Amino acid sequence: MKHEISNDLWNILICSYCGCEIESHENGAKCFKCSTYYPCTDYGSLDLRLKKCKKYSLEFNIGNDLFPDKKNDFKPLPINKDSWIDFSKINYTGNLQKEIISFFPRPKNDKSKMLDLGCGKAVHREICEHAGFIWTGLDYYSDNALILADAHSLPFKDNSFEFIFSYAVLEHIRFPFIVMREVHRVLQPGGKFIGTVAFLEPFHGNSFYHHTHLGIFNSLSYCDLIIEKIAPSETWSGLTAQSIMGLFPKMPQPISRAIVFPIQLFSKLWWKARIKNKSFDISIRNNTGAFTFIASKKK
Repeated sequence: MKHEISNDLWNILICSYCGCEIESHENGAKCFKCSTYYPCTDYGSLDLRLKKCKKYSLEFNIGNDLFPDKKNDFKPLPINKDSWIDFSKINYTGNLQKEIISFFPRPKNDKSKMLDLGCGKAVHREICEHAGFIWTGLDYYSDNALILADAHSLPFKDNSFEFIFSYAVLEHIRFPFIVMREVHRVLQPGGKFIGTVAFLEPFHGNSFYHHTHLGIFNSLSYCDLIIEKIAPSETWSGLTAQSIMGLFPKMPQPISRAIVFPIQLFSKLWWKARIKNKSFDISIRNNTGAFTFIASKKK
């Protein structure tokens, strides 16, 4: 099915290079200022990837406290008891954990927009639209994306989205701090940024930076986002990830999971029996395959 760019989406699009408004032009788009032409693909995706190199300057303050509030426990993500919508009534076939879904925000109105950053095959589109958002999928390569673009230079106006979702994308980003700045820029005040990032997964798909809990905390806090949760996955451990993705690729998952199950069980028993005065949550945090993060932009 060929994509169509809605008028509402056209209204928030800008040139990836200079940041000025663009207009529809000869089966694509053209920038008013720098005259860069952006074509549409055969699938109707608007190709707003950078056509030439762009400089992006960052400034860092050193010597400041990473945890000024000391309120972060980095425990596994629970089900959000205040979740506003029942997702069990749809036939969702994606791989999102119900704990993550339960933290999806409530849209303000029927025109609320969300950005699926690194949407891939758009497997999360159904769940995002069921949550009441107008879905915009962005990816660098995928034919399923409405917009093709570089996450380091998002082609959207400031404060465009109420909700940004990013599933297993940030490990594939070359300059994470730049992407965090761009996310903060296009997120509306009070908007949510929810996603996951790899930790002890094996190298895959040109992954640059697998994040520890401190790494993702540092990246999020750098761009002045309010960090609500950084949680290790309890079901997707580093051993499970290594077994499925690295040691035994293409093996049926139940078998590859069964191979490492005895080791994980013995580790859990060992922690509870021998490691005194420490929570087993520390072991989950230190040995997880991925972290979930929930953050928001200041109102």
